[in-house]
Amino acid sequence: MILEFQRREEDFALVHTGQHYDEGMSAIFFKELGLPSPDRNLDVGSGSHAEQTGTALIRLERTFVELGPEIVVVQGDTNTVLAAALAGGKLGLKVAHVEAGLRSYDRRMPEEHNRRLTDHLSDFLFAPTHRAAETLKSEGCWGAISTTGNTVIDACLRYADKAAISPHLADRVPKGPFALATAHRAENVDDPRVLEELARILVECPVPVAYPIHPRTKERFAEAGLERTLDESDNVHLLPPLGYFDLLHLLRRCTFVLTDSGGIQEEATAPNIQKKVFVLRESTERPEAVEAGYAEVLGTRASVVLDRIRQFLDEGWTPPGISPFGDGRAGERIVETLATIGRSSPSG
Repeated sequence: MILEFQRREEDFALVHTGQHYDEGMSAIFFKELGLPSPDRNLDVGSGSHAEQTGTALIRLERTFVELGPEIVVVQGDTNTVLAAALAGGKLGLKVAHVEAGLRSYDRRMPEEHNRRLTDHLSDFLFAPTHRAAETLKSEGCWGAISTTGNTVIDACLRYADKAAISPHLADRVPKGPFALATAHRAENVDDPRVLEELARILVECPVPVAYPIHPRTKERFAEAGLERTLDESDNVHLLPPLGYFDLLHLLRRCTFVLTDSGGIQEEATAPNIQKKVFVLRESTERPEAVEAGYAEVLGTRASVVLDRIRQFLDEGWTPPGISPFGDGRAGERIVETLATIGRSSPSG
């Protein structure tokens, strides 16, 4: 989407809240994707949900007053996305939400609250799928709704064929068939009982597992006394947080995916990736991936997950085909709509 703003020479300012601030989870993505340096970096950092949201709200309000935008564009379901929507709305600015209408209907997930509130605060709602658009209508959201596809697919089609593993990681990735695993959701990693199940899934998986581990997740495994179980397992290949190109490379190479990530459920459906995803959660805000045959929601019971993996490996799998999340032109559609709004405004 940012690259489309640049291509069209539209005027925009890029604000990085700093919710993700580690080099391996933030700056590397700007470098790899060829994105411009942020005009503002607010250094919100970590903390409780209230601390993150509150700090971001204060700093974003100041930033919006300084920059004077006509429209605030937010994407996703993080605490800072909600903060930006609140700050923009209270200043009388138009708010546009990219990835609007996603729902898991799981109240344990803080992201679910962020999604719902942001959608009801926004003036323009860019839904990735028709299902998401219908959700917005059924909830009576006030904003103008457009179905655009998801920019995740845009990025996969632009970059996946160019992606390669970093040299310092090459020897740490299994050479033959392997599973790619990610887990970071609070409802999973903050529960020691779930962590025990996750550790068993990783250690007993029928194929080796490449596991890029989130720093917070690593802390939780250590606190639960399970870090040694992963470290000493020959089946688990622990990796640091990955850059985008590293992740895309592993997605293309892996046999299947084990994850609690929403974005990976979408990326796996891209035409140049097409991988089976086993969702380690009780629900998903991407039911389209399930209906299309790419994803299955298995929960976190090790016996259930391991039995399904063995069945999958015995039976084999053929990718369903078309991604339910768009054709790679979502950014183009979103920017065209925003540019039209800008031209029609009194100051546009």
